[in-house]
Amino acid sequence: MTMPMTLEPTERVPWRRRLAARVAVAVARPVAALPPARLRRVLVLASGRARPASAARADEARRAVVSVSVRCAGQVCLQRAVATALLCRFGGTWPDWCTGVRLEPFKAHAWVEAEGRPIGENAEVGAFSKVLVISAGRR
Repeated sequence: MTMPMTLEPTERVPWRRRLAARVAVAVARPVAALPPARLRRVLVLASGRARPASAARADEARRAVVSVSVRCAGQVCLQRAVATALLCRFGGTWPDWCTGVRLEPFKAHAWVEAEGRPIGENAEVGAFSKVLVISAGRR
């Protein structure tokens, strides 16, 4: 049985922003493949001394990431969340990077939040219990 997949909508991204988004996506792929403890250490290091990202900045970064990567526009939430956080970091800010789980039925998810709300996520994200949050400036 195949899992249905829908891609998020994309938009035109200015070439400089597109280039930065592609770099963030490329860096995010091996980072997202790290074991959880190493992934956490890398993200804590990356978030150090960053200012908290605004919701508008985080949303812009997320939209750029899904516009340049079919993987990130699909169901690869971990790479999408890492790439979004890294793209924000290129500009000196950092959103709250979150992972969580729900039990019935079991599902894990990764996303970013800014100004206390999930960015680019549907209401389903509220059903997840946060397991790990990496906030701006955290050491």
